[in-house]
Amino acid sequence: MRLWVKIFGVFALLLALCTPVQADAARPSVLVMGDSLMAANRMKRGSISDSLSKALGVHVRDHSMFGARYFYILPLSGAAGMRITAQFRGGPYDFVVMNGGGNDILFGCGCGPCKRMLDRLIASDGRSGAIPRLVSKIRATGARVIYTGYLRSPGVTSPVEGCGPIGDKMDARLAAMAATMEGVSFLPLADLVKTEGDTSFHAIDMVHPSVKGSRAIAAEVLKLIRR
Repeated sequence: MRLWVKIFGVFALLLALCTPVQADAARPSVLVMGDSLMAANRMKRGSISDSLSKALGVHVRDHSMFGARYFYILPLSGAAGMRITAQFRGGPYDFVVMNGGGNDILFGCGCGPCKRMLDRLIASDGRSGAIPRLVSKIRATGARVIYTGYLRSPGVTSPVEGCGPIGDKMDARLAAMAATMEGVSFLPLADLVKTEGDTSFHAIDMVHPSVKGSRAIAAEVLKLIRR
């Protein structure tokens, strides 16, 4: 009798080990990557990844870095994450929430006439450039991608006030990319602040999101994940 119990126990163990584990759709694996829009408020535990982690009940990996760019020449810090392409590591992930390109435009041409840099980042049809290449690489792993735009100044003078027009062009190209890539969503943030003069969504520098702004962005991301 004991022999049969042992045999049954071994059989049950082997069956459990060979049975595929089904992913829990309610508790997805999530990576956040990009620049300071994503990294803001991390020290206060109020970043976008912090809000997503709390809402989803999972640990959300956050590889985003202040100042990160697509075109970054220093090798060591680039490999550590200052180059956005280097931030995609680990996994596998169900969702990758990301942004990027703003620093390339800001530091590359001061948000002035910047067609060449914009074309290097993403073509007008959204099909080529550094951003679509990275997004395609991520999609090849099976992860769904949510790519966000940037906040705009709510009618208040900002150090990046001049970036608005080229930001609109980038948003249009990102939307085109999402329209042509299955499993990719574009989340524009240009209209996140609904009230003219409302600075509560921005940090004191009027560039980065405040904790309230990060939570508001995370709430919009969460809608897409749960959809």
